[in-house]
Amino acid sequence: MFATPAYAQAAGSGGADFAKFIPLILIFAIMYFLMIRPQQKRMKQHREMVAALKKGDQVITQGGIVGKVVAVHDDQLEVEISQGVRVRVVRSSVSQVINAAPAPAAANS
Repeated sequence: MFATPAYAQAAGSGGADFAKFIPLILIFAIMYFLMIRPQQKRMKQHREMVAALKKGDQVITQGGIVGKVVAVHDDQLEVEISQGVRVRVVRSSVSQVINAAPAPAAANS
């Protein structure tokens, strides 16, 4: 006639189940704002930088090679690292633009 202790404990735990997930939800929210979102922002900035590369820009590759862009192809760049020494690098391997080439001024005549 009497309910066993196991049934009695399970009957009143409706709100407690959700409360157990609150710390887990908070951990994922903190991880998103501290790790995932900043990484996505850096990736977007890198994509924009790589897309804006043009002839005359001085760049540093991920391998540490410093050079000047002399030709731009679809997915590759031709970089002059010394007088007469040119290498082809993949666009995405450029890690930094040291100084961008000035944009050509339009002639107002």
